[in-house]
Amino acid sequence: MADIAARVGISRAAVSLVLRGVGGTSEATKQRVLEAAAELGYRPDSLAAGLRRSRSRTLGVLFALRRPFEVEFVEHLYPLAGHLGYDLLLGPFTAGRRQDEAVDELLRYRCAGLIVVGPDLHARDLEPLAEEVAVVEVGRGVTRGLVDVIRNDDAVGTRQAVDHLVSLGHRDIAYVDGGENPGAQERRSGYRAAMQDHGLAEATRVVPGGYTEDEGARAAHGLLANQPPTAVIAANDLCAIGIIDIALRAGLQVPGQLSVVGYDDSRFGRIPGIDLTSVRQDIPRMAKQALKAVVDRLDRPTHKPKDLVVRPKLVVRSTTSHPSR
Repeated sequence: MADIAARVGISRAAVSLVLRGVGGTSEATKQRVLEAAAELGYRPDSLAAGLRRSRSRTLGVLFALRRPFEVEFVEHLYPLAGHLGYDLLLGPFTAGRRQDEAVDELLRYRCAGLIVVGPDLHARDLEPLAEEVAVVEVGRGVTRGLVDVIRNDDAVGTRQAVDHLVSLGHRDIAYVDGGENPGAQERRSGYRAAMQDHGLAEATRVVPGGYTEDEGARAAHGLLANQPPTAVIAANDLCAIGIIDIALRAGLQVPGQLSVVGYDDSRFGRIPGIDLTSVRQDIPRMAKQALKAVVDRLDRPTHKPKDLVVRPKLVVRSTTSHPSR
């Protein structure tokens, strides 16, 4: 700022007013300051600014890099955060980078709040964090205390999938499970309850799986080996893609001989060559509500935690049809 002030010929205080967007300078002076800042390559130090304000304008986002839902969720967060004047700092965790390592990094950068997408039940307990920063969990709530939760109604989603397949005439409907991944337990429960309500409890078939293509493929090998069902609901879209791949390699027609439903309605399922029937989570709404929750928590640290449940919607495409005779 001192360099800009020297170039323009005004005080450093006046430069500060312009760069902070505060009034008190003429439009001509403002333009000269902004032009000089651009020429000198000035970039505001948001970390230093946060220290001066005693409150950072940076929010950390903890998420799994490989899950399509979480990546799309983060993409929707960016414009919303910018509109509210916040920066996002991403903390992805992978097979080689644990959740607690990502959390430590975000806290070192003095994030004012954390948006935790799909919290890992087996990683470091997140409860102490709620005493340091505002925490919002997306997908499921695993932390007690003043932590807000934004989640999809996963049980309703699998119920919609069962209802759709039953309406097409399917009775032998299997479910490839998601294990301990976010939302998996609720999706499993929704499938079981829907089969029960349709009088198909004896036809209920839950096959161990997961949220990856490989896990879907492994489940399909076992599922198709003996008495294949006429329809399969997968724990998520990647799992469904793995199932479809094995079914096609086995010579089955999809959906002619095997109808397949995914979950998440990710961009992978929307690829024309796949065109997957899938349960859509309302990602834009969930992202908006998560950001609103963390900002509200910063403004009112002790207010009652919210648990917002967002209803999904089944999107019918070309991987489901009436069962073949």
